[in-house]
Amino acid sequence: MSIIKEGFYFAGVALLIALFLGLAVHPYAAILPAVLACYCIYFFRNPNRKIPADENLIVSPADGTVQDVVDVESDDFVKSSPCRKVVIFLSVFDVHVNRSPIAGEIKIQKYVCGRFRPAYKDSVGFENERHLIGIENGKLRVTVTQVAGILARRIVSWVTLDDKLEKGELYGLIRFGSCTELVVPDNVEILVKKGDKVRGGESIIGKIN
Repeated sequence: MSIIKEGFYFAGVALLIALFLGLAVHPYAAILPAVLACYCIYFFRNPNRKIPADENLIVSPADGTVQDVVDVESDDFVKSSPCRKVVIFLSVFDVHVNRSPIAGEIKIQKYVCGRFRPAYKDSVGFENERHLIGIENGKLRVTVTQVAGILARRIVSWVTLDDKLEKGELYGLIRFGSCTELVVPDNVEILVKKGDKVRGGESIIGKIN
């Protein structure tokens, strides 16, 4: 288990506030910011994951609950008709780092400004602020979209065009409650269903037929 570097900033600020209030006001006044600092450490955790080695397996890009598995007519990058989309909802208690579902190279990257509706709403993938990357290897193309929510006011990405990612490799983060969408071509058999709990980089979302 490790902590994402962004977590040190938030936890550090909360601890400084707790120290100031504890010394200048009253020890009890430090309780709330101290609890907040502990939550920041918890929220920005980055647990170790065992990544499946089989190159035909597609892993989850995020921790959370499968909110939906739907057919979509097309995708500008995947270029398959139809495609399959898996929507994963991340609560404020889930790990919020995002991982690459396959090994490959980033061929498209797009950031879209938008609203900040609750991440469990069906339309957030179209209305909310989001960041999309398209990953390609010799076997398939997939798109992964980080979608902001009502509390998630910041999408963080550590990658750019032409970067190469290993399967399960960290590439971004969403603060603080959100959803992640994965679009795959129709030759991928989806192995999860609505309501399933998944773990980023470890849970198998689908398999290439």
